[in-house]
Amino acid sequence: VLRAEKGYIIVGQDTDGTLTPDDAGLTWAIGKAKPDFVGKRSLTRPDMVAKGRKQLVGLLTDDPKVVLQEGAQIVADPAQPKPMTMIGHVTSSYWSDALGRSIAMAVVVDGRDRDGQTLHVPMPDGTITAKVVKGTVFLDPENARISV
Repeated sequence: VLRAEKGYIIVGQDTDGTLTPDDAGLTWAIGKAKPDFVGKRSLTRPDMVAKGRKQLVGLLTDDPKVVLQEGAQIVADPAQPKPMTMIGHVTSSYWSDALGRSIAMAVVVDGRDRDGQTLHVPMPDGTITAKVVKGTVFLDPENARISV
């Protein structure tokens, strides 16, 4: 739970082989000032920088007591006819005692452009609504609690 509150990802759970470092919010880890590095050419391919890529984002359920199921699919419009167009899925989801609410991470098509949007998670017992939040750091995003 602590790692999720701080936005630390689990590679293979919060990411997969389709996400680039930019999609996962890890652009800071790429040495773009270097003249060359392994993978540089791949990161500049048109399909790697195109709109419509899935990006890792944070989700906060409208009902703070509801913890989303990991792996649950996400849709933009819960009223669309079946089969619904899935735009992403929940990768990590927890109850945060420190925040007094549930938190989740998800990969969503054009995720960062959806900041503030309400998305829908259809479940057998009904549809759960959640808002996309900027970034994946839920607790102390300014790192004010870290002492040197």
